[in-house]
Amino acid sequence: MSSMPAPAATLRQFIAALTPRRLLLMVALVVVISALISPIFLTSYVGLVWRLLLIATLVLMAFTAAGLWPVPGVPRWVSQIVAVVLAVPLATLLLYMGLVGGEWARFTGNPGLVRGFIVITMLVLAIAPLLALGVLYRERDAQARHQQLEFALEKSQLERQALDAQLKLLHAQIEPHFLFNTLANVQALVESGSPQAAPVLRSLIAYLRAAMPRLDDAQATLGHEAALARAYLELMHMRMPDRLRFTIDIAPELAALRFPAMALLTLVENAVRHGIDPAEQGGTIEVRAWLAQGRANASVSDTGAGLRETAEPGTGLANLRARLQAFYGAGAQLELSEVRPHGVCATIRFDPPGPVA
Repeated sequence: MSSMPAPAATLRQFIAALTPRRLLLMVALVVVISALISPIFLTSYVGLVWRLLLIATLVLMAFTAAGLWPVPGVPRWVSQIVAVVLAVPLATLLLYMGLVGGEWARFTGNPGLVRGFIVITMLVLAIAPLLALGVLYRERDAQARHQQLEFALEKSQLERQALDAQLKLLHAQIEPHFLFNTLANVQALVESGSPQAAPVLRSLIAYLRAAMPRLDDAQATLGHEAALARAYLELMHMRMPDRLRFTIDIAPELAALRFPAMALLTLVENAVRHGIDPAEQGGTIEVRAWLAQGRANASVSDTGAGLRETAEPGTGLANLRARLQAFYGAGAQLELSEVRPHGVCATIRFDPPGPVA
């Protein structure tokens, strides 16, 4: 908490409000107005400039003070306009009383001084409130723009926080989906007494040790995800060596691209579960990534059971579509197509987040 008393803090605000821009504008207006009214005054042009400059300074100070110390229950802009209207005759009278040494009789007894007082007062009263309204309008417009920028910034921060929360939720749904399916496969091998159970379990442990630290890695790359997919496919190949074959071909220029963690693995796991497992003869899984017409493409295709008319999109693919659009923007796509004579190809298309060498 600041130890500065409230009056001292307000005084600093008052001084800060008398910006060089305002002071220069005031001087420029005084110089122009003095040149216009100089012919009707006996006073020299320089003397007239100094008189108007003193009046304008006092009026500006009154305008600024009314903005910092508004009357309770009265809108700030009303207080400032009233302050200007009251300050003009008082400042002019103070000027002329100074010219006559404070002698009221000397002032009122000089028709020229009285006439000068009236002319300057009326002139400044005609100009100062209009200038004050212009300044208030500009201030209000600037405050509106500032509030709009603050609102846009706050909205952007809230959208980013919501996006982060959405990605975490989607991760939380996807990761168990993969892990439980894999553990179910190991359980099936154990219950069937397969000699492959122990090697597969050892491979699964080694795989999880490598994969677990990166399940929520915001800096994952396509190359890393391809390596993770390879580890998974090697694990699945040990479970069904006669029914699963796979190839992985990632264009070198795409390997360093940022890529949603576990996204590629989700497609590979779906290919195994819905393509290779149901197919009597098994099949081949092909993982590819390439660049075409400025867009990056990553696909997982299988020659397994293929699309079934009764099949409905799973939670994994629905979550993956949402993650891709949250990660790359609305232009990211996940397309499913049929592979002839049987099989499915899932293709991710997106605009690279950075230049591709």
